[in-house]
Amino acid sequence: MSRSSKKGPYVDPKLLKKISKLKPEDKTVIKTWSRDSEISPEMVGFTFGVHNGKDFVAVKVAEEMIGHRLGEFAPTKKFIRHGGRIQRELEKKPKEV
Repeated sequence: MSRSSKKGPYVDPKLLKKISKLKPEDKTVIKTWSRDSEISPEMVGFTFGVHNGKDFVAVKVAEEMIGHRLGEFAPTKKFIRHGGRIQRELEKKPKEV
């Protein structure tokens, strides 16, 4: 369910405050726990450390990301592999070049 268009996009005020103090040329990583914050045009060029529940994932914001949420670029679950007999057979088979 998306946010109401009359309310406008949600951007964390603390995040905007941190952005206003820095310049995009600075290589500092802005740490944030606000995964639900939407990416606005002012954020382009900055690098954010988005918390995924365990550590901070570095997300460099590009123009194509505008309108998306910060949490979309920091996955919270790590895929390891599917298990089972077939998977073990595939791993044993040497890779052909």
